[in-house]
Order: sequence, then C-alpha cells, then structure tokens
Amino acid sequence: KRRPGLMCRAALYACLLSLCLPPHAAAQDERGRISGVVRDASGRPVPNVSVRVVNQVTSRTRRVKSGSDGSYFVQLEVGAYRITVDFPFVAGFAKDKSYGAYARVIPGGLENIVINSGQQRTLDIPVEKREGFAKQKSDGQPTGFAGGESADSAEQSEPDRREVRDRWRIGFPEYDRYGDKGARGRDIPFKRGRWYDPYNQSVLKGDYPIIGRNKFMILSGVSTTAFDFGRTPKPTDVSSVNPGSAEFFGHPEALALSETLQFTFEFFKGETVFKPRNWAIKISPTLSLPNYLNARENGVVNIDVRRGTRRTDTHFSFEEAFVEKKLFDVNANYDFVSVRVGIQPFVSDFRGFVYSDNNLGARLFGAFANNRYQFNLAYFRQLEKDTNSGLNRFESRKQNIFIANIYRQDFIRKGYTIQATALYNDDRGTRHFDRNGFLVRPAQVGDVRPHKIGVAYLGINGDGHIGRLNLTHSYYFAFGYDTLNPIAGKRVRVRSQMAAAEASIDKDYLRFRASFLWASGDKNPTDGRATGFDAILDDPNFIGGPFSFWNRQGIRLTQTGVGLVQSNSLLPTLRSSKLEGQANFVNPGIFIYNIGADAEVTQRLKLVANINYLRFHRTESLEYLLFQNRIRHEIGLDYNIGVAYRPFLINNVTFTFGASVLQTGRGFRDIYTDMSRNCPFPKFCEPTIIAPNKPLYALFAQVKFVF
Repeated sequence: KRRPGLMCRAALYACLLSLCLPPHAAAQDERGRISGVVRDASGRPVPNVSVRVVNQVTSRTRRVKSGSDGSYFVQLEVGAYRITVDFPFVAGFAKDKSYGAYARVIPGGLENIVINSGQQRTLDIPVEKREGFAKQKSDGQPTGFAGGESADSAEQSEPDRREVRDRWRIGFPEYDRYGDKGARGRDIPFKRGRWYDPYNQSVLKGDYPIIGRNKFMILSGVSTTAFDFGRTPKPTDVSSVNPGSAEFFGHPEALALSETLQFTFEFFKGETVFKPRNWAIKISPTLSLPNYLNARENGVVNIDVRRGTRRTDTHFSFEEAFVEKKLFDVNANYDFVSVRVGIQPFVSDFRGFVYSDNNLGARLFGAFANNRYQFNLAYFRQLEKDTNSGLNRFESRKQNIFIANIYRQDFIRKGYTIQATALYNDDRGTRHFDRNGFLVRPAQVGDVRPHKIGVAYLGINGDGHIGRLNLTHSYYFAFGYDTLNPIAGKRVRVRSQMAAAEASIDKDYLRFRASFLWASGDKNPTDGRATGFDAILDDPNFIGGPFSFWNRQGIRLTQTGVGLVQSNSLLPTLRSSKLEGQANFVNPGIFIYNIGADAEVTQRLKLVANINYLRFHRTESLEYLLFQNRIRHEIGLDYNIGVAYRPFLINNVTFTFGASVLQTGRGFRDIYTDMSRNCPFPKFCEPTIIAPNKPLYALFAQVKFVF
C-alpha cells in the first residue's frame, strides 16, 4: 500500500515535468504558419512592405513587415484568411494561378487562405508600387440637411477603405424605391433635405452634431395664432356702453385674438439615442404680439371704464431658460441622476390636475432599476404672470412650491404606470393688482386683508392600459391652513379631496371614453374648516380639455371680484385669478360626468366629441357669498366638439377648430337670476340681453406652425 506522501510527491514531479517540456510535447499545436517573400514584377525582393492578414471570421488583423531580404513570417490561429498589403504597394496575384484549394484572387489581394493546425504555408506576394490612388468617396451625401462635417476624418492611407470619424454624416445614395420620379409622397429612402424642411433630418434640429461628434444644437420656432368668440354673463358695471341701459347684465359676447411667437435655442452634449445627455443649455424667448380683446361692455378689459371695450397689448417673456447637468450614472444601463436650474416646464401628474406651469425653479431628476423608476424633486419660486397673455413676467412673487414624485412603470401589468406625488404650496400674503387694474391678491371679496396659505397635497395617480382598457385615475388629499380666508373672514384649517378617473377602449379608428371628476365642496363657509378643493396652478387635459366650454371659458361671478370658474380649469374655486390670485378652499366643489369619443377619420383628420354633465357638490359657499337663500346643484350640460387637422401628416402644421355649448341648469340660473322663485313679474326680472335659460356658447380656432 502506497503512502499518501509518496503519491503527492509523484504528482508534483509530473506537473513540473509537464511545465519543462516544450509545447508540442505537451499537446498538439493549434496554430499554423505562413511565410514567403515579397517580390516586385522582376522578381527582386522588396523590403519594408506591410503585409496585412485578416481572419475572415473574427476580423482580427495582423500586420508584419517584410525584412531587408523581402521575407515575412506570421503565426496564425486555425482559420481562413485574407492577405493584402498596405499603400503605397498593392498586391498583384495572378488570376490563372492556383494558390490552394479554396483560395480566390480579389482586387489587391487573396482570400480564403486556409491555415490548419501545425501547417506551414509558403506564399510569395507579388507587388507593385503606386504613386497615388483615387480616394474613396461615399456614394452620396448624408440624408436631410446635414451641414458640414463636425469631425475631420484621417487622411486615407489604403485604397480600399476610408476612415470616417463623423459617423453621423455617412453618405447614402438617394433613390426612388418604386420608381416614383415625381416623389409624390411615396417611399424615397435617403431623401435629401433643405434647411427649411422640418420633416427630414437637419443639423438645425439636433439630428447631426454641430461641433465634434457629440455636441448638438436645436433651433426651433413656434407660431400660435388663436381665435376665441364666446358668450358668458357680463355685468354692466358702473357705466354701461349703452347709457340708456338699466339692466344688470350687459352684452355677453367677447372676441379674442392672439398671436404668440416662441423661439428656442438649445445646445447640449451627449449621444441621446443611447443615454441621457451630459449637459444642456436652453433658452426660449416668447412674444405675445398682439393680444386683442373686444368685450362689447365697459369694465371688462380694464377697471377704468374710460378705456372702453377694446384692448390690444404685447408682452415679452422667457418661458424656458435653464441649464442642465447630468451628475452621475446609476449603472451601466444608462440610469442617471441630473439637475436642471432655471425657468422650465413641469407637470406634477399625468393630466395636470394640481400644478402645470413654466416657471423659475430647480429640479433633481433621474431613473433607476433599468428606467423602471423615475423620480423628481423640484422647487419653484413663482414668477408673476402677465394678466392677458399668461406668460411669465420678470418679477418674483412670494410663493414657493415644493414637489416630489416617483413613477413606477409596468406596475402590476405591463403598460400601466403608477405615480405617488407630494406638493406643498407656500403662498405668502401680498397685495397685487393685475395689469388691467383689478385687485387679485387678496381677492376683492369679503375680508380683503393679505393672508398666507400653507397647503400640502398627497396624491396617487395612474396612467396606462390594462389589456384593452386604457385607464387614467387620480386622487389628492389637501391639508394645511389659510391664515385669513376672505370668504370665511377667519383662519381656516384646510381638509379637502379630489378624485378623477377616465376609462377608454379603442376599436379600429375609434376611442370611446367615460370620465368622472369630483372635487369636494365646503358645506359651512364660516366654521373655520375649509373643505373645498383647489389646485396650485392647474391646466387639466380632461373631459374634453380645451374643447370643453366649462374648461376653456372663465365665468365671472358678477359684482364679486371673483370667478365661478377660471379659464383652463375645472374647479369652481371662487378665486380672483388662477394665474395671479391665491388658492381658495371655501368653494362649492363639483361633480363632472363625461362620455366622449375620438375618431381618427383619416391620417390627417381627428374628430373629438364630448358630453359633460356638471353639478355643484355643495352650494352653501355660493349662497353665503351671493346672499341667496337657496342655490340648487345643477350647473348644466356641456356639449363640445373639436377637429384637429394635420395637412402634412406631421405636427409641424396643425389646424384646430372647436365649438361648445353650455345648456345651463337650475343651479346656474339660480346664481344669475332670482326670476324662478321670488320675482312677481317675470318679464321685469328676465334680462333682455342675456337670459339664463339661453345656452352659452364658445367658438375657437387655432393655427400652429412649428419649425
């Protein structure tokens, strides 16, 4: 029986012996060799010729130079190889000569040279020297409007290849796939573009780098022309247009025209096709030129009735002006953390229920877990808004907004995203008159002393699809304080809620929708508890969005200095101004029920139709404010229809038209007349210019050009 020590020593001796033996003694050599002499046309050896050997499977390249006697030698792995020589020489293998079983002569070289294990092949290479060669060019120019090269390529050193460092501008030949020489909208791959063509690629809109290989510039411009004609209740004020008028209401129609021009310059670094950009600078000067309103009644366009019924003004603003920097990458899958500082757009949830604005702030944002989670931490120091255009002014107001949210994609089911969000509105009390002379902060109703608002919002939102069902939903709970609510006349504790949901199903070119929104109202305006829901600065795309009469038209409460509802809002908050006023949580709240349908009639034409039924949640705050003993809940039916037309199949040119009607309900009529209950002579109480039983309407059109 052998002892373990002897066995270990024997194994150790065997290992040492194997290390000392030459390679061919331990195992079969897995490499082959090729050698030969480089000769000129007369058969003389040619020194210093670079022989290039390329593996035809792995593309691995080996280069060796011929010696003083013209000889070369290279060891290679088993495989098939292509052999050529570098400029200024070119190989000239004879086409009628055999160089092996599979070898094939190609221009300037030889391919399919098979190297087997342990084999040594001899191959003499005939060469001739050239003084120059025709430099290779691409078959065409880059597609679109590419501009000049932003990274110079190296000088061509080989006849069959050219190094292109600007990979974005590799040329392609323009051709007509189906023979449509007139290019009448059919498939024309690699089509040439011009600088003014926004459809094809362009260096002006960031498709090609302008400096180096990863610095891009985007120049864009947007022209938005809007027309609005609406009919809403308007008071006669202290001096009516018609001196002989003794009626409470004046002419209800108003015509508005506006032209907004926005120019954008953006410069950034980063190959954003694959990963977030490293840094960016963006600035967007914006002009409202002009903004025209004809209201047909005094005291509407300006508090000074001597200004008449017409107004034309202009305004200049920056709607975007920020710098952005990526702080670090979270992982190798391009998750990141970045920061953005300056005037920037931000929407706190999917539909803009609580905060949607372009304003001055700082934002930390990013993603992790392979972009499944995204987050935002934002702070905004609100700028004052221009009264008539809604654009930013170069003046800060004492309002701070803090926002944090996190998104989780593919929550429960793929295609459905959930979001949790928290907001805090710190609105300090100041006194402010708008550009038309009206007091908007504090609201000109009840107790008009300045007051502070500190209200937090906690929300859960979802958006996406679960199977065939498209689903959007939101819920918010607001809590905090108002140091001196103007309607309650005292400090109030805020506790209010909002909920909304939309479900839709697609069938062919149709989408059928059903929506619901509830915002809580206040049942006792003087008890120190404010339970009416109000947003910070909302712009909801819901129940018809801009096509809805209730959402689009601001309706004033006559002789109160506040509005029943603000323009581009769904909430009847009784605040003086959505843009310049303060949130008010003593309000009636609302129920909105919606059914609608979208139809992609053609690729160019889209039709949107909605019917909304509106009711107040609580009417006690309205009764207290208007000194009426009873106001019913029904606001009415909102019928609206809209058409969006894209003549060139892209969003660079769009035409939008809409019409809406509010068939007023009993509650709405109770607000604007007392005829149905207490008037002894109905004809005496019913206004002849605007009767509450007549529908209110709005017509609008918008033309938008984007470059």
